[in-house]
Amino acid sequence: MFTWDDPRRIALSLQRSAESSGRRKAGPFRSAMSMLNFYINRAGSQLSESRRACLEAAKDELRALYGRPRRRLPP
Repeated sequence: MFTWDDPRRIALSLQRSAESSGRRKAGPFRSAMSMLNFYINRAGSQLSESRRACLEAAKDELRALYGRPRRRLPP
C-alpha cells in the first residue's frame, strides 16, 4: 500500500487495517498513524521527495478520516 500514488487510498487502507486489528494497544487513529510514521522513518534518506510528499499527504488524509485537524503548512 505504501507504493500507491493516491494519498486518500493509502489512508483508507491504513484505517481499514487499524480498525480490523485485534492486537493494537492504542486507538485506531494512533495505530494507523504509527504504521505510516514507521514506514517513513525506516525508509529514511532512501525515500524520494515525491514519495515523502505523497506519504505526508496520506497523513493529512488520515487526520481528515478521523475528524482531526489537518496539518498547517508553514507560510
